Amino acid sequence: MAEKLNITVLGGGSWGIAFAVHLLKCGHNLRLWEFNPDDARMLKTRREHPDKLPGIGIPEGIYITDNLFNTIDGSNILCLVVPSHTVREVCGKLKKAVKHAPIIVNLAKGLEFPSLKRMSEVVFEIMGMDFENRVMTLSGPSHAEEVAREIPTTVTLAGDEIENLEFVQEAFNSTDFRVYTNLDLLGVELAGSLKNIIAIAAGICDGLGFGDNTKGALLTRGLTEITRLGMAMGAQQETFAGLSGIGDLITTCLSRHSRNRLVGEKMGKGMKLDEILRDMKMVAEGVRTTRAAVELADKYHVDMPITMEMYNILFEDKSPLEAVSSLMSRQPKPEVRHG
Repeated sequence: MAEKLNITVLGGGSWGIAFAVHLLKCGHNLRLWEFNPDDARMLKTRREHPDKLPGIGIPEGIYITDNLFNTIDGSNILCLVVPSHTVREVCGKLKKAVKHAPIIVNLAKGLEFPSLKRMSEVVFEIMGMDFENRVMTLSGPSHAEEVAREIPTTVTLAGDEIENLEFVQEAFNSTDFRVYTNLDLLGVELAGSLKNIIAIAAGICDGLGFGDNTKGALLTRGLTEITRLGMAMGAQQETFAGLSGIGDLITTCLSRHSRNRLVGEKMGKGMKLDEILRDMKMVAEGVRTTRAAVELADKYHVDMPITMEMYNILFEDKSPLEAVSSLMSRQPKPEVRHG
């Protein structure tokens, strides 16, 4: 039985709610912070988010508030479950509020633009040296809709110091939520971020009415270019063959729960990006991440043709069919380079 801890989940969206419910079942004391006062009041009153996670009740044992200072006081672990583009702002508020140095577990998947920083880098930059080895990232195939319903899920927890990783691993583990540790924080964060770009592409394939052949090729070649960039930046190749790599890629590209795949599907059917995003209640991280990925590919001189074509579709108004034609008509190459 894991030690009973005081844990604060920062972010009252679908993943924040699902993860808070999971941790309460693990036996911990839970607080849930929602930055929007109106949403916080709604969650306290209804004990459910009807738009983002319908049908999942929030137990009375989870204290809900929009007061950050009260929420984090005395917490052993802070779980950062907010959109990636808000991580810097939330950490700025945290910096002013924390009186000690709890462990921070990031669950956001994305790359900051235009800094090109990973989420752990943003957190550490703001929070400072007191948090050395105390910032980690949880990633892997883990849709909130399934975690909240106790469907068996397995994820990776990445950081720089094995003792802290194992402490959090024990706290988060349950019979339906299995946590592995990984010291390749760079690789895990890159894999979790970049797969969202390929998921948008997978949705475009669905919207265009393509079949299994196309989807299988997309996932395989998508993983190839994600791995190529990761290794150029110093990540371990094995990470991309693991839960945060191919595991999360498969899930996000195939699932009906995937917001990124849904964005792509609607684009494949002819909708414009602005229209799609305006109607969405939740964030599709892959859109912003595509900008950062293209700049990283240029910086590290890595060929990422799928990512580049996704950039052209999302931001240069290139038609999905024209992008597919560009990819399929590229100069023939060997699949594996020898020697």
